[in-house]
Amino acid sequence: MVERAGAIDVHGLWKIFGPEERRLSAPPVDEPSAAFRARTGSTIAVRDLSFSIARGEVFVVMGLSGSGKSTLVRCLTRLIEPTFGELRLDGEDVRAMDERRLRELRRRTVSMVFQHFGLLPHRRVIENVAFGLEIRGEPKGERLRRAEEMLDLVGLSHVAASYPDQLSGGMQQRVGLARALAVDPEVMLFDEPFSALDPLIRRDMQAEVKRLHREQGRTMVFITHDLAEALKLGDRILVMREGAAVQLGTPAEIVGAPADDYVADFVRDVPRSHVLTLRWVMRPLAPGEPAGDGPAFSAETVIRDALPAAAASEAPLRVFEGGVVVGLVERGRILGLIAGAGEPAAGASESV
Repeated sequence: MVERAGAIDVHGLWKIFGPEERRLSAPPVDEPSAAFRARTGSTIAVRDLSFSIARGEVFVVMGLSGSGKSTLVRCLTRLIEPTFGELRLDGEDVRAMDERRLRELRRRTVSMVFQHFGLLPHRRVIENVAFGLEIRGEPKGERLRRAEEMLDLVGLSHVAASYPDQLSGGMQQRVGLARALAVDPEVMLFDEPFSALDPLIRRDMQAEVKRLHREQGRTMVFITHDLAEALKLGDRILVMREGAAVQLGTPAEIVGAPADDYVADFVRDVPRSHVLTLRWVMRPLAPGEPAGDGPAFSAETVIRDALPAAAASEAPLRVFEGGVVVGLVERGRILGLIAGAGEPAAGASESV
């Protein structure tokens, strides 16, 4: 994986829509959103968000419609101006950028992939992919060469001379993805890009994003209302409700230790064995306790992948971390979890 820049830091971010935004000198920290709206006629779309995204991380923002997730992703590049708060990309203050620097950020550093592809119908596929480079002023030969590379990367070299309306929805979304990649961004922002696609095509596009991330190591911020998509793609997931953060954690932490009833309702039907790792069901090895000779697995092994060995062995599974046995998992513990009995050990995620 390529080593890239792209760390994002957000602190105390607010976005308020309506006439009250211009009159406020400080955020309405102590006023509930509903009361604020009733009093002022203005809406708090993003409420006091703080988080950091590591370089190369896939950071998923999940929530129902109206939770503020799309507003949040647009605030990151000031397509929507935040009302209060700090935004930094690799330490640079995004809110302090002038118009010239902000254009450079959008053209060279950050790319967005939207639900609606936004392809130019009168231009061929290769020209659509090269469009961002054209806006940037790159020579025609160079931008077409780069566009060819990106089409090959997403498996669409054979339709380079076609027009967008000659392609399926899934292929059009791949063109949009190739266009975003063509400018070689450090950060990619995805705003529900696959929600309009058929389920099978959506699955293929999710696999494509995972492959590209594995090969290229870009920082990705992915907006979705679909829990399965969030769990599949995210290194960490931020769950939002009414503009505020409810929980931030890994997929296993979200599923295994929901912060409240709202998150618990989201994950209620998720097969936990498909998400939780052996770390969640192991018991620590007691001092002096022999580890035995049971099957050995990494602590990060998903429970489902250890099921055949657990079913076939009378001995507890040995759980390794850093080359050392750190815990044991009895067969009954895993089978009880599959059957819905018992709860996994509590994990550590951020309830925010």
